[in-house]
Amino acid sequence: MNTDIENLFKDKVIGHPAGLFVIFFTEMWERFSFYGMKILLVLFLTAPYLSDNPGWEWSRENALALIGTYSSLLYLTPIVGGYIADKITGYKWAVIIGCFIMMLGHLAMVFETTWSLYLGLALLVIGTGFFKPNMTSMISEMYKGKEAKKDGAYTIYYMGVNAGAFFGMMLCGYLAENIGWSYGFGLAGIFMLGGLIQFWLAKDLFGQIGERPSKVHEVELPQNITEEAPKDHNTSATKKLNPFTTLDKILIVLSALGGLLYLFNDPMSKIGNINMLPFNLGGLDGSSATVLIALILFLYLIISRMSRYDAIIRDKIIAVSIFGIFTVFFFGAFEQSLGSMTLFARDYTARALTGNSALIFKIIDTILTIVPLAIITWVLYLLFKKTYSKIPYSNIVLGATFVFLWYVVFYKINNEFSKETTEVGASWFGILNSFFIITLAPLFSKWWESKYNPSVAMKYGIGLILLGLGFGILVFGTIGIPQGAKTASVSMIFLILAYLFHTMGELCISPVGLSYLSKLVPGRMIGFMFGIWYLAIAIGQKAAGTMGGMIDKITEQYSLSTFFLIFTLVPMGVGLVSMVLNPVLKKLMHGVR
Repeated sequence: MNTDIENLFKDKVIGHPAGLFVIFFTEMWERFSFYGMKILLVLFLTAPYLSDNPGWEWSRENALALIGTYSSLLYLTPIVGGYIADKITGYKWAVIIGCFIMMLGHLAMVFETTWSLYLGLALLVIGTGFFKPNMTSMISEMYKGKEAKKDGAYTIYYMGVNAGAFFGMMLCGYLAENIGWSYGFGLAGIFMLGGLIQFWLAKDLFGQIGERPSKVHEVELPQNITEEAPKDHNTSATKKLNPFTTLDKILIVLSALGGLLYLFNDPMSKIGNINMLPFNLGGLDGSSATVLIALILFLYLIISRMSRYDAIIRDKIIAVSIFGIFTVFFFGAFEQSLGSMTLFARDYTARALTGNSALIFKIIDTILTIVPLAIITWVLYLLFKKTYSKIPYSNIVLGATFVFLWYVVFYKINNEFSKETTEVGASWFGILNSFFIITLAPLFSKWWESKYNPSVAMKYGIGLILLGLGFGILVFGTIGIPQGAKTASVSMIFLILAYLFHTMGELCISPVGLSYLSKLVPGRMIGFMFGIWYLAIAIGQKAAGTMGGMIDKITEQYSLSTFFLIFTLVPMGVGLVSMVLNPVLKKLMHGVR
């Protein structure tokens, strides 16, 4: 394995092995297709039948119920996919399997029928389960013994993530809104296919890295934990370290089953009038009762496991659990970006521009498109120079996808400049998050490296308050919209500023959680707690869909500004709680920073 790592580091691009950039472009195409499709989904499902670009005219509640379940499952299947890669396939083949299944999912979406939509979403959920956890695992394996360069490698990798999301939402959204939904879904599938073929043809470059499951499971970051086994006073024998009991395993199965029943029953009962849980319990309907019971069983599982550790480890796990709760609240609000905020962009935002305003937007949009694409194309050229003799066919496929990408970009630019007026697409606003991440991440990185680096609880507090302030801007912008209004013409500046504050909040929270989890949790519990962390995000994703689906009810009974006020006050309140708990959480963390 060390020989393979050394071979990879012989061919460097911008100081990193060429293999990292194979992963970079594979991840870029996967995120292109994923976000390009996802931002279209709510627009397609809720678009009226009788329009120039007819959709399915679902209610917003039904559309967001389905999207919430879909988004939630995307964070649950990687728990299984990572396990399969560890035990059976290895990381490399898990990525290839995931790419292939996702490509089939995007292909199914093109047909715009009920069966193909559900099949496509199911395939995307399964494919993501194989793909998502194993790309970063390959990077980790590539940089064994070269940890000093690992932070830079992950920075480059996440640039690929955001570049893919940026171009996917921009171009898939543009084709879907201006030509037809199938063109947007189809473009996502084309680039997913390109990413699959490119990675497949380049797989030999990695040697045995990611090829076979490792029999030795390592925790990537130091734990700062001395996990002493309790002694049996009668025999002086060392007991096993807090093994999962039969009751633990039963609780895991029951709570998982209850959660999954709720996830599937929510959209099925609303969209298809198929209720899998047709009962009432204590005044609650079957769906609410099931998820409440599952939550109680799950909390009992966590508390019972924590009680079996010594005091210091128990304190650290309590700290992680508290941050997990904050994470649920964060994602419940933040993920409105591809749900209610996209609907707000379409139905309540003044997107028609004329005269100088239209010209200025066209110029800015062109610069935003051309400059990042030119930089990434230059990286492609550097990769080709280093690897043209080793992976020529992969480079040819990658080059062909870039030629096609440039074609789509020039089609978009030429088409826009040929019009006297411009209507900004509702999907265009989705690119702002990726744009602000790329531009602001270096500033936040400098902040974290300075002497003013706040504690984790303060970062959570700042992030949640910034998120709430973003929604506060939308509250201010929508005050004049009358109760029950289905459309309005609010200035775009409010939505742009909201995305800016939301991104700053994300930069305070997203990089923090997993890092602290890996430092605080005992080695034997690391896999379990990573699963819990993904579960927290999954709950937040479902909560985002459920709460976002209430936009019509709240707007009709109160106002649109009231709807956004909820997302202002709740995150800010939770953020203040995090700040107030800072001394307590520091004590629970026992010096871990």
